[in-house]
Amino acid sequence: MTGSGDLLIRGARVITLAHGAVPRRAAAMRDLGVIEQGDVLVRGGLIAQVGESLDAEAPHEIDAAGRILTPGLVDCHTHACWAGDRLDEFERRLAGEDYLSILRAGGGIMSTVRATRAASTDQLRDLTIARLERMMMFGTTTAEVKTGYGLSTEAECRMVQAILEAGRSEELCSMRLVPTFLGAHAIDPEQPDFMQRTIDETLPAVVRLHPGITCDAYCEQGAWPLEQTRRLFERAAGLGCPLRLHTDQFHSLGATAMAIGMGARSVDHLEAITAGDVPLVARSRTAAVLLPVSGFCTDGRYAPGRALIDAGAIVALATNCNPGTAPSPSLTFAMALACRMMKLAPAEALTACTVNAAHVLGLSDCVGRIVPGLAADLVLWDERDVRALAYEVAGPPAELVLIAGRVAHTGG
Repeated sequence: MTGSGDLLIRGARVITLAHGAVPRRAAAMRDLGVIEQGDVLVRGGLIAQVGESLDAEAPHEIDAAGRILTPGLVDCHTHACWAGDRLDEFERRLAGEDYLSILRAGGGIMSTVRATRAASTDQLRDLTIARLERMMMFGTTTAEVKTGYGLSTEAECRMVQAILEAGRSEELCSMRLVPTFLGAHAIDPEQPDFMQRTIDETLPAVVRLHPGITCDAYCEQGAWPLEQTRRLFERAAGLGCPLRLHTDQFHSLGATAMAIGMGARSVDHLEAITAGDVPLVARSRTAAVLLPVSGFCTDGRYAPGRALIDAGAIVALATNCNPGTAPSPSLTFAMALACRMMKLAPAEALTACTVNAAHVLGLSDCVGRIVPGLAADLVLWDERDVRALAYEVAGPPAELVLIAGRVAHTGG
């Protein structure tokens, strides 16, 4: 219908998120910039005009009939590139084993590492595409995808290549994918000097393949210790990589303060953040990325989202889609959990996975709002009240998803 990327959407309840600074903090996270009966004109894949009763024409016209139109959702923390499954682990955890004990016994991340290393680049690309197609069903039009299931130079580079190829695929309508290097996802006990090799060999190889790639690490008991994480980040910063960090998921090891001091873009998880570190995050330019699906699937703990927002932190929200601790493609499910378990308002949850998530990925000038000049990544929902996006558990699915003005998914 929209091969040219030119169309006109009439009569929508447009959630522009156009008001205020980017990123949003505190009370500004509730200002959605709603146009009650609005039109959106798309030209050349970009938003050209937004307003009431636009005097405009386009080759294709959509009657929104008062339904909600939002920016495409931005999933700023996913592990969507992997092979194999973790169904055995799922049963073991149901029987009472905890995540860290399974990891220490060679399961968890390492079981996925073995399956991912055995897969070809083409297989990894196709598996990634299939998962991202599911994400689109729930309104995601931009996603970060991490490596971290290779844990060797060759396998990590193949993961980066698979992610890049997935982002160019016709199946995803050139959905924006942002690769992140997570070679410090676990410690491979079968590789001597694994951490040093990751720093000296794997990281530079990945940077040569994709210059400027963000570097992430999982700093936790049984994974990367604080000082080795610091050394990795010092090397990554020297290579021009932005920094992000998995931190305070199960234990507070001091990594949150370290990451903020090093200018990291985000600190993610924060289920075990200390009360003293909340104002430290709030005073910084480092975003707090909330991952409530992990708490739902592991130990029932959730980051203090309400406290972080009230303190003035930049708060984003993501699925953490992965095979072990967050097997969900749905940002609307993450929104539902964030409201119920972290006490976010529905408007704050939507802001957290649009404007603020785009900021985490360095894409604020491209996606996350419905304003002229940004990409026409838009989602039409079969709802008329924006609160319904967080109210319905495990839904709602999107009615229509546009990427650069092209139809990427329809709910029919």
